[in-house]
Amino acid sequence: MAAQEEIEKSSAGPGSVEPVPDSTNDADSKKGEEDPYLVTWNGSDDPEHPYNWPFFRKWAITILLSNGGLVTLMSGAMLAPALESISADLGTGEEETQIFLSIFVLAFAFGPMVLSPLAEVFGRRPVWILSSCFYILWNTVAGFSRSPGLMIASRILSGIGASAEFAITNPVLSDCWIPSQRGVSFTISTFIPLLGPAIGPIIGGAVSQSIGWRWTFWILSIYDGLLVLIALFLFRETYEVIILNRRAAKLRKSTGNPYYTKSQGASDTLGSRVGGALTRPIRLLLTQPMLQLVGFFLAYNFGILYLVLSTFATLWIERYGQTQTQSGLNYIALVIGYTIAAQVGGRLMDRLWAYLKAKAGNNTAPEYRVPLMIPGAILIPLGLFIYGWTAERHTHWIVPDVGIAILGCGIINNTQSLQAYVMDAYREYVASASAASQFLRSITGFAFPIFAPAMYQALGYGWGNSVLALTFVVIGWPAPFLLWRYGATLRAMGKAQR
Repeated sequence: MAAQEEIEKSSAGPGSVEPVPDSTNDADSKKGEEDPYLVTWNGSDDPEHPYNWPFFRKWAITILLSNGGLVTLMSGAMLAPALESISADLGTGEEETQIFLSIFVLAFAFGPMVLSPLAEVFGRRPVWILSSCFYILWNTVAGFSRSPGLMIASRILSGIGASAEFAITNPVLSDCWIPSQRGVSFTISTFIPLLGPAIGPIIGGAVSQSIGWRWTFWILSIYDGLLVLIALFLFRETYEVIILNRRAAKLRKSTGNPYYTKSQGASDTLGSRVGGALTRPIRLLLTQPMLQLVGFFLAYNFGILYLVLSTFATLWIERYGQTQTQSGLNYIALVIGYTIAAQVGGRLMDRLWAYLKAKAGNNTAPEYRVPLMIPGAILIPLGLFIYGWTAERHTHWIVPDVGIAILGCGIINNTQSLQAYVMDAYREYVASASAASQFLRSITGFAFPIFAPAMYQALGYGWGNSVLALTFVVIGWPAPFLLWRYGATLRAMGKAQR
């Protein structure tokens, strides 16, 4: 499929929308004809453009990165059933032990703020591979920890490496898949990682009971090592800026002429490119009102999710008298909700995009991703109410599991819509924009679980979850309507970045 087919103008839709910039448009081609030293794509069907790669190659890279996402999500989930064993071995209290789990998530806030801009300078491939190696090193060290200090330090550092999942995956999807295929790419890229919260606790509980909690770290390090070996042969660079820059560099070397690209002049230095890139995520966050709003919504979504999950295993062990292995099986309910949202929501996203595009005379806008937030906004508080009050009254285990599945379905539904919105609105710097939008959510994912035990002890599961649900109604229900009505205006208010 030619890349040119997906260069779509914006109008109509929800408000006055600016066209989404794309480096393969006709203006670039004409400029390339006028300036013989400007390197652009060789027509709309240039085989080196990732849009035009064979489907097998695009799926192979997508599935590889989704396996990396599985490692990231399992690194937190596998530890949950083993926390009591870790606490006993390291001599830590409940709150300090909880930090071993949540500090890993805190690293997700800061890792992408560095890794994403580096991926825009050096490319997606080297940043993903080196970050994975960094994760393997420190995750292995965590398994050898004999003190709380080393455990915390290694969890932070391994979390920075694992955060490549959030820094690289969405940009790679944006690089390879045209907007009308965004939903289908999400269904595949999210399917494998979302198995992590289910199989992670099951494996973690079984491993910690049989061969010891330290192997929960080492097993993941071995698996991620295999992924890195595969990536060395399979993972080709997808970022079109890097591909064109390499083409220009090759022409400069072979001809001696000053070939350059739209994004990089022949005289640009590496230092200037790195310096500008490293500040881009924070500049975007500070100057783009739309990213601030999306970041706020994502922050509360993930804060709720991690708060609930931080006490999920404890509920089954202490209130329902289950073993560590049995408690892990309840995470299957969560993944069922995740999977339904990812598979059904992804396909609906593409259909809704096509419908709204046709209705608007073949024009598009990022706001076409917003309507799918509405089901999520309803499911999240519903799931919280069901899970909280049935757990409070010690109802049969299947009912709280139904509640947690509904909650998970709503969280993924909302998250996919917001991620697709950001990807469509910031195509040129999608890695930095994604990092900026996810910064606050990782902080709340770390902070909310810290007060979870105290909240549930004071209010119980019923009223505790009710407070979370009612707060979400106040914050989350207006979100899709604000983005639909004012999204284009907010994007227009943002300052242009380079």
